[in-house]
Amino acid sequence: MQRKTTMLRFHQLLKTSPPCESQAHALSSPIPCHRKASMWVPVKHKSSGGRRPKRKVYHRVHELDKVMDFQKKPALILQLKSIIQSQKHQSLLLRDLEKEVGFVQKWNFMAAIEKYPSIFYVGGGNRTPPFVTLAEKAKKVAREEAEAKDLMEPILVKNLRKLLMLSVDCRVPLENIEFIDSELGLPNDFKKSLLPKYPEIFSVKELNGKLYLHLENWDSSIAVTAREEQLGGELGGEGISAPSGLGNKVRISKDGNFLGPHAFRMSFPAGFRPNTSYLEQLERWQKMDFPSPYLNARRFDIADPKARKRVVAVLHELLSLTMQKRMTSAQLDAFHSEYFLPSKLLLCLIKHPGIFYITNKGARSTVFLKEAYDGLNLINKCPLLLFNDKFVALSGRREINSCKTMHSP
Repeated sequence: MQRKTTMLRFHQLLKTSPPCESQAHALSSPIPCHRKASMWVPVKHKSSGGRRPKRKVYHRVHELDKVMDFQKKPALILQLKSIIQSQKHQSLLLRDLEKEVGFVQKWNFMAAIEKYPSIFYVGGGNRTPPFVTLAEKAKKVAREEAEAKDLMEPILVKNLRKLLMLSVDCRVPLENIEFIDSELGLPNDFKKSLLPKYPEIFSVKELNGKLYLHLENWDSSIAVTAREEQLGGELGGEGISAPSGLGNKVRISKDGNFLGPHAFRMSFPAGFRPNTSYLEQLERWQKMDFPSPYLNARRFDIADPKARKRVVAVLHELLSLTMQKRMTSAQLDAFHSEYFLPSKLLLCLIKHPGIFYITNKGARSTVFLKEAYDGLNLINKCPLLLFNDKFVALSGRREINSCKTMHSP
């Protein structure tokens, strides 16, 4: 009797329970689990007639993960340098360090002060409270920062102007600019030191209780993306006016790269093995023309494949405008309304592993523009980054500087 009851319950469960394959996958934890050089990305799949659906794998790029680890020490050194330089007498009492960085971070800075005597000099004693200032050699190198900032100004003005030109209304909330000011290379006081210098280009206006940075004048000569500028060099200076038959003669290679006026540079992660079907679809996508990111997004239907490719170009251009060609996912998402970015921004980035890379290293997830890096090294460095490398090198850290340098226009 007991066995019959048990069997009856078993059959009832079979009738009422959902298909185990699809439901188990749909209810799986959204937290990606790490396995060797890859990361599981949960994706819902349609039922495949009882066959277990495959889980998509997000392959890691170890060099770009290491970039986030290697930036910790330079960031600490440069932050302490800025704190010291902001003091009235270019020196900081050690007892005041906690006020500047907080109790927890204070110990990391104290360790840096002790570890790098070639950069930081500790003085005081007896009746004088201990203080920290820059060592003589560090002071000498620090004087070069003014020249680097002078070289940066025309670059900043151009990039900030392009940032506004990308937006649908040629305006961006001022708080959004402040959110990415360090990524752009803007000084902390850019609202007072930079914007008033160029009233013919920028203005700050209030709209619905919020301050916006407005573009006063459009410049068609700079409405050219970094992708187009790079493509112009690759096509022998012919730019995007390459012969239309070029795309029909060149077959796409296994690395996804295609020489054509609408193509993006690809760099697949190690372990990524695209099949023939994937490469054929990618070839069609690479050949497909699309509207310029500098055209107003309101003119296009996001359901149109060309408009979706344009979104990829917008994200590519946004990252290109930053100093280190990377932004946190939160920073990118902050421009969702101004650039008509997709609601599922993370999925859009994951769909293009040859163009973008997302790392969870560090305090926040960070999006890299892959073509901007050669292994661990940023290929093109602006004057401010070159200065930072030179200053940090005083600690004994060897920086492999690129032979290419970003010059002012």
